Amino acid sequence: MNEAIAKKLQEYGIATETYLSEYFSTKSKIPEKLYDSMLYSINAGGKRLRPALLLGTFETFSNKQLVEAEPFAASIEMIHTYSLIHDDLPSMDDDDLRRGKPSNHIVYGESGAILAGDALLNLAMENILNVLNRNYDNGKLRAAMIIMEAAGATGMIGGQVLDIEGTYDGDSLAVMHSMKTGALIKAAVLAGGILGGCHKNDEIHLEDYSHNLGCAFQIKDDILDVESTSDILGKPIGSDSRNEKTTYTSLYGLETAKKMLNERIIDSLDALNRVDRDTGFLEAIAVHIRDRKD
Repeated sequence: MNEAIAKKLQEYGIATETYLSEYFSTKSKIPEKLYDSMLYSINAGGKRLRPALLLGTFETFSNKQLVEAEPFAASIEMIHTYSLIHDDLPSMDDDDLRRGKPSNHIVYGESGAILAGDALLNLAMENILNVLNRNYDNGKLRAAMIIMEAAGATGMIGGQVLDIEGTYDGDSLAVMHSMKTGALIKAAVLAGGILGGCHKNDEIHLEDYSHNLGCAFQIKDDILDVESTSDILGKPIGSDSRNEKTTYTSLYGLETAKKMLNERIIDSLDALNRVDRDTGFLEAIAVHIRDRKD
């Protein structure tokens, strides 16, 4: 990743974290343990990839100030963080480490982690609805609906249920991950484009780009679960194998999974080539996902 793109990624991360800090500073009525539990996971670090995708797509199509899209980016990060808290629970992936720190339920107990996740999801929606209440327009409403649907029963939560259910063939594995992992990535890109005022034709290309990006992200995750270490990833490796879950590497083998990853990245870049804008940031994110080490 070149210096300009890395700087832009850092800028989006800082914008998201600043918004989240200011937002939570206004929530003085939240019980202390719940508040601390939410912030423990929100402030644990992470790539802030999904908010960066939203903000980067927004700036690809809009000359408006970034502040217009920041509430949506922050809500995406709250939803993502809640999903990680719940993923780590003993009843789900049963992982004790997240982002190099003890998982939320290790510190705050299982009930504390469940409720922190629930609260983050609700706060994410409250945050977006407050934006609509202050300054309604159809673009913001569409962006909100895309994010909410991606987080719900036909998106991420539905994908989590399918993930728990068991083993898969190639088609059903792709469907499950398009919901569990891909839905929120796609929502970030589409919401950013809509907030930025992109045309309908560009929405189609952004959907194609983000669909392939979400698939690539998951394939890379499965590859790293085989090739990396917990010190680098900041979470346990080999948990999918221990839980007897079907992954791209277990189903296709490591080398074929790597070829599939590269094909998805090529397809995502091809989609961006059909967008009549400077998509340099979005292209760089695709390459970054392919080459990432954590």
